[in-house]
Amino acid sequence: MTDNLIRLSQAHLNLLETCPPQFQRIYLEQLNSPLSTLQQEKLAWGSQFHLLMQQKELGLPIESLLENDEQLQRAIASLIDATPEVWQSQPDILREAEHCRTLNFQGYLLTAIYDLLVINETKATIIDWKTYLQPENKTKIAKNWQTRLYLYILAETSNYLPEEISMTYWFVKLPTQPQSLTFVYNSTQHEKNRQDLSNLLTQLNGWLEDYSNNETPFPHRSHCQSNCPYYQSLLNAGFLSVNDNKEIQKDWMTLIDEIEEVSI
Repeated sequence: MTDNLIRLSQAHLNLLETCPPQFQRIYLEQLNSPLSTLQQEKLAWGSQFHLLMQQKELGLPIESLLENDEQLQRAIASLIDATPEVWQSQPDILREAEHCRTLNFQGYLLTAIYDLLVINETKATIIDWKTYLQPENKTKIAKNWQTRLYLYILAETSNYLPEEISMTYWFVKLPTQPQSLTFVYNSTQHEKNRQDLSNLLTQLNGWLEDYSNNETPFPHRSHCQSNCPYYQSLLNAGFLSVNDNKEIQKDWMTLIDEIEEVSI
């Protein structure tokens, strides 16, 4: 039975690795700052984009839904023009939009939702739509738990070897042309992901036990004041007891862009 397992997505793992107190604040205490109107609009636009891409994959007409949104119409048209190979229908290829997979790992239910999964007898490709510009730091994307968890779960829940699995991000942001970034998996990465997941969830077990039994707060990472994007918001919310309240300068809209585009 998996009904009572705690579900963890890539968003949970990223937050645990970046800022455990923020994880406590959002997921255990249900506290979060409201999004601005602009942030809400960006998230709504991204959600609508994903919904339309799913409908297209299902063969449903989307033209009437685009009549009143020229920007969305141009964005989807640009992506379709840039990815003709993605939409080619071949008899030996299976495809599924919004494909969900779960994995029981150390008592947690790890969850991934693939925007599009394309497979044949010899390889599997995960495709993810991003409604923002491609970040310059490719290493950061490779280390992000979306990349790592999505590849890991597919390898663990299928007969494909890690070397037969890849993940491609397509970044869509007008007026630029869509750009792609592909990560090819391998056994070495798979073993590292397994070990890092094990270590992170072992830490989570201890933090949850201390929090439940002794109301002990989740600990901060080292150098959080200089490295954590949530430091200032935690300070403002009274989650930090420090004398130095110097604000960390961050591009908050970039952080919002990186919020998971599928509901947790």
